[in-house]
Formats: sequence, C-alpha cells, structure tokens
Amino acid sequence: MDLLQRLLQTAVQQGASDIHLKAGVPPTLRIARRLSSTDLPPPTDEQMSELVQHLLPSDFRERFGQQHEADFPYVAEGIGRFRVNIFRQRGKLCIAMRHVKAVIPGFDELRLPADALRKIASAPGGIVLVAGAAGSGKSTTLAAIIEYINQTARKHIITLEDPIEYLFEDRQSLIEQREIGLDTASFDAALRHIIRQDPDVIVIGEMRDAASFMVGLNAADTGHLVLTTLHANSAAQAVDRILDYFPSREREPIRRQLGVTLNTVFCQRLVPARAGGVVPAVEILRANATVRNLFETGQLEKLSAAIETGSDDGMQTFNQSLYKLVKSGLITEQEALAKSATPQQLSMNLRGIFLDESRRIMASG
Repeated sequence: MDLLQRLLQTAVQQGASDIHLKAGVPPTLRIARRLSSTDLPPPTDEQMSELVQHLLPSDFRERFGQQHEADFPYVAEGIGRFRVNIFRQRGKLCIAMRHVKAVIPGFDELRLPADALRKIASAPGGIVLVAGAAGSGKSTTLAAIIEYINQTARKHIITLEDPIEYLFEDRQSLIEQREIGLDTASFDAALRHIIRQDPDVIVIGEMRDAASFMVGLNAADTGHLVLTTLHANSAAQAVDRILDYFPSREREPIRRQLGVTLNTVFCQRLVPARAGGVVPAVEILRANATVRNLFETGQLEKLSAAIETGSDDGMQTFNQSLYKLVKSGLITEQEALAKSATPQQLSMNLRGIFLDESRRIMASG
C-alpha cells in the first residue's frame, strides 16, 4: 500500500484534517478548511478496491456489503491514527479519512479568551455548550477545555465521541474516550450507563437529540460538569435549538431546568485574520442571576440583551468580540462586518457610537 503510506505522510506533514480518495481523481486534502489536490497519481478502480480491502477490518466487511458504507479507525504505524469512512457514489468506491490528532492546542495558541475558558474548565458542575456552525472549530475548542482540565485537576473524564478527533493521554486526570460503533453500540446505549461509571466530567461529542440532552441535564443536576457541542450560530439560537428537541408541552419544565443547570454557552465563528489563517470571534453567555431569571420567566427573547449588558460577569456578544478584534488589528473591518449578524450596529460601534438599547430592553417588563 505504497500509495496510501505516501498519501498519509503527505497529509500529516501538510497539516491536513481530511483526506479524500476516489477513482480517476488525484487524492485531495482539506488543509485549513480548503480542499487542495495533491501531486499523487489518481487511483484506479482496481486500486480503490485494493485500498478498501486493506483498510476494512474483517468484522466490518459483512456490514459494508449490506449497507454500502462503513466507519472505523485505522492506525498507520509511524504516521498516526485516522477515522475512515468508506462509501459508494454512482456505484464506485470512495474513501474519506480524518486525521485524529494527538497534540491538543492550548487556549492561547487558538487565540481563544483564555480567562473565560479557564473559568469554564474549573466549574464544579453544570452544562457547557460549545456552539457554532460546521467547521467553526467547536471540536478543537472542546478538546482544549478537556486538556486544560486534564493538566490541572484530578478528575475522571469520560467522553462519548463519533468520531474521536483528538487523543488524550492521562495527566492529572483519568480519561476514557469511547467511540460510537467501536467501544459502544450507540450514544443511547453509552448514555444509559455513563452515570454508573463514576465520572466527574462527561463529554458528549455532539448534542443531537432530546435523549442525549436529558442525560446531560440530569447529570448536571447531580453535580457533574457536562461538556458538549451544538450546531448553532449564536448563544440564543443554541438555547432555542435545545428546546426544539422537545414537544411544545414539555418545553416549559425543560426551560426551567436548563436555567438551573446551564453554566455557559460559548459560541464561535472563525474570521480570516490579517496575518493569514483565522481567528475566532466568540459570543459568551454565562448563567448569572439575570440569565437564570429569564429562563425562569420565559423571557428568552432578552438573552441577547442580557449578554450585551453582562460584561461584568464575563459575557460578550459577537459584535463586542469583533469590535475588539478590529481594534487590536487582528482582523479587518470588512471581515468583521461580513461576520456580524447586525453589521450596521457594529459599524456604528467602530465609529464610536454606542446605543443603550439593550439596557432599555432589560429594564422593560
């Protein structure tokens, strides 16, 4: 499998996150979120069949024959660990591979607000939601939080992931990473038993339905710190998305319970940096007394205003984050306005005009 070895070595050397293979097309890498073709020769149909036979574990072959897709880990000696997905398109074999990283970047390296994340990682319990769109770096931020706990506290951390994207080594903490399909049959099966495994910190790779959220909610109720990711474009939308998991008749008690157990919603967007690469703009919702009261009374439409007026408790809106990034010279005003949901307001802020609309909203009612 010389082609595979060369490809994986090239991918790791160039810092690729993903590798794509299909017959007749040069192998493609995803580097810094962009697809890039390699100089390696396109694999033939015959070579693709040989690659699949080499990669596919024996206990997955029957399943692949029936379902025409398979998801499993692969270790390339001296290169690294990869998550492999084999599937078909137009009757032909395709392979997607993700590099599972063993080096976890720190808060400063990721240009994240370190003080805020240290407080999150040091919390004794509650639910922490790391939110953002696909490709916004949620998994990397979550990994950085876990590694900070690992290096600074004696905790028992259990993760449920599909797939595992970062490998952790026990430092101060004891970490057990469970991969869906390999270490447990499903999220539901793993979640049913996780409390009995004596965790201090529970990591749910992605909050995906009412069942997984209820396990997280109940775990947080009993004093566990629950970390998870969620697809949402803002902190307020993250809360709405969770409530949408439930029928309308169940939402009020869930909203109240979430108001009691929520610790933080940390929502991020990646913005092109002046010096190249990307820098995260971050919105932070902390469950202070004002926010808990909004959950209790059902005034969730005021969450954005509460964030804007909650700087003393470590909160900030996306506009406030983008404003700081522009003023520090890390991003251009043009990029900031493109990433803002309210660019007109941000433009006014950048020109020194600040309105007290959020304070008026919080004072009303």
